[in-house]
Amino acid sequence: MRTADGAGRPATATRTRFWFDPRFALGLVLVAASVVGVSTVVAGSDSTVAVYAARVPLAVGDHLDIADLVETDVRLGAAGELYLTPDLIPADGLIVTRTVTTGELVPAAAVGTRAGESVTSLVVDLRGSLSAGLVPGSVVDVWSAGADDGGVFGPPAVLVGRAAIVRILEPTGLIQSGSGRAVEVLVPKGKVAAVLQAIANDEAISLVAVNAPIGG
Repeated sequence: MRTADGAGRPATATRTRFWFDPRFALGLVLVAASVVGVSTVVAGSDSTVAVYAARVPLAVGDHLDIADLVETDVRLGAAGELYLTPDLIPADGLIVTRTVTTGELVPAAAVGTRAGESVTSLVVDLRGSLSAGLVPGSVVDVWSAGADDGGVFGPPAVLVGRAAIVRILEPTGLIQSGSGRAVEVLVPKGKVAAVLQAIANDEAISLVAVNAPIGG
C-alpha cells in the first residue's frame, strides 16, 4: 500500500535484497559429498562375493571338480576377481596348476581348463640332494648330464624347462640309495620321451628352482 509523503508524492516501499555467500554453497556441496561417500563405503563393506575354497589338498595335475570345493561368502572387494567363483567352473571341470592347501581360497591363476591339458607326471631319481626350498608346487628346470664310456659325466643341459613338482617321495625301506631323492614332476607330453630316455641311460638328473611357493 502506498501513502503520500509531505510533498504529495506517493511513498515507495523498501525492498530487502537477498544476500548469497558462495562459501555457504560450497559447504553444502562438501557435506552432501561426504554423506554420499560414507554411504558408498558402508554399502561396499556389507557386500560379499561367493568364491571357492579347497575342501581337500589340491596337487598340481589334479582334476578339479565341484566335489573338491567349498563355496564361501567373503568380503574381498575388487580382489574377488582374483579367485575361483562358481561362474568359472566349466562342465568338464578344471586342472590344478598350483598346489592349494585345505581351506585355502582357490586363486583363479591356480587352475586351468582341461582343454589345455598337455602334461603328465613322471618320477625321476635325483643324483644329488634336493634343495630345501623345493616343495610340491615349486616350478623347476630339469637338468640332466650323460656319462661317457669311462663314466665321466659331460656338461649338463636343460632337459625340461619350467616343470612343476607334484610331490617329493620319501625314501622307504632299510636300504636307501645315497643322498638322492625321488621326485614326481609334471612335464609336457612332448618331453616325456626325452625324460624316459635320460632315466633309462642312468643320466644324472637334477632340479633347479625357477620359483618356490612362499611359506611352502
